[in-house]
Amino acid sequence: MIGTTRAIAVFAYAAPVDMRKSWEGLSALVRNELRRDILAGEFYLFTNRRRTRAKVLLFDGTGLCIYMKRLDKGCFANLWARGTSDNALPMTMSELSLFLEGSEFVGRRPLSPPALTLSDLVVSA
Repeated sequence: MIGTTRAIAVFAYAAPVDMRKSWEGLSALVRNELRRDILAGEFYLFTNRRRTRAKVLLFDGTGLCIYMKRLDKGCFANLWARGTSDNALPMTMSELSLFLEGSEFVGRRPLSPPALTLSDLVVSA
């Protein structure tokens, strides 16, 4: 698994992707389809139509990295079944880890609580 101790945003591309794409092709999807900055240090998850392969694209501060996983049996969760208007499905690092481990629950229901905001912490008198 991709190790990090930082709270990093993860976005899954909610449509199947041709896994022959490399750095340039995947970063073009991030820029043009997700409308995000690839150099922001976020993680981007892509899967193929059969959901047997997944790639994670990230900028680590010095360059672009691609991590790939191919399953021998079964398939990854169907992220594009949830579909969003902009093809960007936000995830947490925990959800990304579960997805790459083959959890069936990723994509079916939110697994992480919503992010806390400052207004959630304000106590009314």
